[in-house]
Amino acid sequence: MQEPTHHRLEEENQLVQIRLQKLQQLRELGLDPFAIERYETTHTLDAVQEQFEALENQTVSVAGRIVAIRKMGKATFAHLMDTTGKLQIYLKADEMGERYDLIDLWDLGDYLGVKGFVFRTRTGEITVHVQEFTLLAKAVRPVPFPKEKGDQRWYELHDVEQRYRQRYLDLLLNPDSRQRLLARCRIVSEMRRFLDAEGFIEVETPVLQPMAGGAAARPFVTYHNALDREFQLRIALELYLKRLLIGGIDKVYEIGRVFRNEGISTRHNPEFTMMELYQAYANLEDIMDLVERMFRTIAERVFGRTTFELHGVQIDLAKPWERIRLMDAIQQHTGLTEADFETLERAVLSAEKVGIHVERKDTIGGIIEKVLEKCVAEHLQQPTFIYGFPIDTSPLAKREPNNPRFTRRFEGYLFGKEVANAFSELNDPLEQRDRFEQQYALRQAGDEEAHPYDEDFLIAMEHGMPPAGGLGVGIDRMAMLLTGAESIRDVIFFPQMREG
Repeated sequence: MQEPTHHRLEEENQLVQIRLQKLQQLRELGLDPFAIERYETTHTLDAVQEQFEALENQTVSVAGRIVAIRKMGKATFAHLMDTTGKLQIYLKADEMGERYDLIDLWDLGDYLGVKGFVFRTRTGEITVHVQEFTLLAKAVRPVPFPKEKGDQRWYELHDVEQRYRQRYLDLLLNPDSRQRLLARCRIVSEMRRFLDAEGFIEVETPVLQPMAGGAAARPFVTYHNALDREFQLRIALELYLKRLLIGGIDKVYEIGRVFRNEGISTRHNPEFTMMELYQAYANLEDIMDLVERMFRTIAERVFGRTTFELHGVQIDLAKPWERIRLMDAIQQHTGLTEADFETLERAVLSAEKVGIHVERKDTIGGIIEKVLEKCVAEHLQQPTFIYGFPIDTSPLAKREPNNPRFTRRFEGYLFGKEVANAFSELNDPLEQRDRFEQQYALRQAGDEEAHPYDEDFLIAMEHGMPPAGGLGVGIDRMAMLLTGAESIRDVIFFPQMREG
């Protein structure tokens, strides 16, 4: 395995030297491409294609990266690529004069600006007939573009991990990756547009927090030298957004990075993007309706459709989501009833019946959620709200009035994966203090993911918090499911990687 790698690196080093020599020749001619600061364009490459009828025989100025060159004696065809697409250019030796020889100093990956008129070749391809050109940047390391037209094989990116480590090459060479990641960006943009139109105010809350709360997760810890104290990177957005509710901002949201010191998998990245919102005077059903509208609207605006297919399953986000009580879903798929989880001993036995390993720190609620994850979630392919979660895993949610062991909380599922988590928010500061004390006891018993006791948040609640509905949506998970990605890394530009 080492010999081919060594041979490939040696070949690449030789190509780098050739390109550096070309750069030196350009500089000796007074044409240093890196001295260029600005190049004025009139159109994107895709716009030239789309507006051909209006632009035919008109002069345009475009720029992009050279992805193909075919020099055929007195004529040269090349393709440029920018964010929007590709476009062919055409140069004739008798028109360019001595400058035509400069084409020999071009390489795949170089940036080129051209000015010329638009026409269609005899084969029907829309093309710019170049009258002027300027080399705008030199790629001194070879970019492994496909060697034949239409060939999508990888030449340098030999494994999936290398695609993630060298995402810039993945974006250049893999149209699917580029479109998937750009779709993720548009999902975020349309989510903002939707929430703004709904009357929500976007805010920013601290990433560095004295105590990271709002979720069951282990935080990253850092140190602030000037303040001489430890801080934690936030694990959720919740508690600071609720402080803003208390401060009188009735509809508030944030889209931001959160950090959880946990494992890396196809579904988890320690640094990910979360959207959380809180709406005063709203309840769980209001948030369900909001989720349905938001997912439908984003799907229509980003993808132009509401139907999606993954692994042979088709869903339609234009239809209402199914709403199922958690314990009913567990009974439907395992035969276990609510009575099987009345005591910790019975819950442990019930979990063992369905093949679930129970750890010492697990509570009844924790076991119920494991059963959901292992035995039920895979069946929730259609858009579904699962509601009525255990109180010991939902310390920030209101109790169910008629069943105080459970809370007014739901999770939203698509294609068997959780995409949303929401509460009718607990706003009783006395009960919240009791819940924090219970969580503190779990932490003292060794559960590092139990919610911390946040006295400052309790003081804020004691000043009065309105009834409210809250929602969290993992942007990466949402993008992953809507784009059909197999791994969360496929929708994160620069995912965290193990040292290679």
